[in-house]
Amino acid sequence: MTFRGFLSLVLAACVFFVTPALAADAKPNVVLLLADDLGYGDLGCFGQKLIQTPNIDRLAAEGMRFTQAYAGATVCAPSRCSLMTGLHNGHAPVRGNKEIKPEGQQAMPADTFTVAHLLKKAGYRTGLIGKWGLGHPGSVSTPDKMGFDYFFGYNCQRKAHEYYPEYLWRNDEKVMLDGKVYSHDLMADEALEFVKRNQKQPFFLYLAFTIPHSKLQVPDLGPYENEAWPTDLKKLATMITRMDRDIGRLMTLLKTLGLDEKTLVFFTSDNGAAYDDDLFAHSGPLRGIKRDMYEGGLRSPSIARWPGRINAGTVSEQVWAFWDILPTMAELTGQKLPVPTDGVSILPTLLEGKTFERPPLYFEFHERGFTQAARIGDWKAVRLGTRQPIELYDMRTDIGEARDVAAEHPDVVARFKAFLETARTPTDDWPIRDKAATKPSGGRGEKKAASP
Repeated sequence: MTFRGFLSLVLAACVFFVTPALAADAKPNVVLLLADDLGYGDLGCFGQKLIQTPNIDRLAAEGMRFTQAYAGATVCAPSRCSLMTGLHNGHAPVRGNKEIKPEGQQAMPADTFTVAHLLKKAGYRTGLIGKWGLGHPGSVSTPDKMGFDYFFGYNCQRKAHEYYPEYLWRNDEKVMLDGKVYSHDLMADEALEFVKRNQKQPFFLYLAFTIPHSKLQVPDLGPYENEAWPTDLKKLATMITRMDRDIGRLMTLLKTLGLDEKTLVFFTSDNGAAYDDDLFAHSGPLRGIKRDMYEGGLRSPSIARWPGRINAGTVSEQVWAFWDILPTMAELTGQKLPVPTDGVSILPTLLEGKTFERPPLYFEFHERGFTQAARIGDWKAVRLGTRQPIELYDMRTDIGEARDVAAEHPDVVARFKAFLETARTPTDDWPIRDKAATKPSGGRGEKKAASP
């Protein structure tokens, strides 16, 4: 069978899933919780032994935990672009971190259609609390121009490295601070207030935490003050536990307001861990960290919870990625997408526990020359530069990507070669730099955080 024939069968299989329609009054609130640089192994429910995350662990116990969910990219801006637009790195307008001085990043085009636009069309009140990173103040790609009714937080991901900022943004106005207020706490409180204000109507809350991205700053060391750990690791653990505490506050509020069973909650992370220390093993059993094209840089600790709709305590091996969120929200709200997407709806997985073979996943990265990764079925390919050979890994037996089996499966390598050469649309903003890529660490021994 040709690769195109294989892809056609996959697409056809996905199209014919039929999900029971939701009643008009069953349209849920949607809360999308996004951590920043949280590793696959940083949560108790994903194997972490030392960092306390009881509230996120409870989300998993009461919902569905995904073992094969992927972020949009291996770094921040392109990952968030995929999350918002339903496009993978080969088609999305933002494919890397590109600074715009003095504040902001590369903007998405003015006609970009986002998850917020979609839910706004369905009658949702839309809010972004936290980090944007997909434009700059005054650009065509500020949150209010990309479908959000309300925004509070950081427009610029570089500014978001500082947890004691001089100011944050509320919509298009600066909220001046004294440099002594911990921004995460302000944003957590804002999220609660957004829910309270909008409890009488469907709402979409995109809560994009800056934790645990460096700088490692936190008001206190919480439950880890007396641990015999390096100070930086105490701070890192405390930041994660502080985020977990505020997720607990949010979930308590939903129950108090009677919104618990009316709210679909997603939890995920924008890319792999920026740290790689032996104490916490942030990537768990996976190879690599942030900026790697191996699983530790791309796979995300993801959870979905919706009482009465998603079966509690389930673990799903369904493969999905950030660009599947947009079509999932379209099916959830009974809308047809007005734009092309690389994603497929995972609503059948959420509501019925179904698994299916989805279209191939594609990733690219521009900071080490030009690197690519892709997944087709249980096969994973990595190419560390256009002049480098394709590495091949079997995800059924080798999630740690320890054994390259390319030499044993030339037919599969040929399939990936064809896919990697056709999966992207050329763009002047992100040209291919045809040179050998800098060899990544492979996920061991890199102690410092990667920024942004």
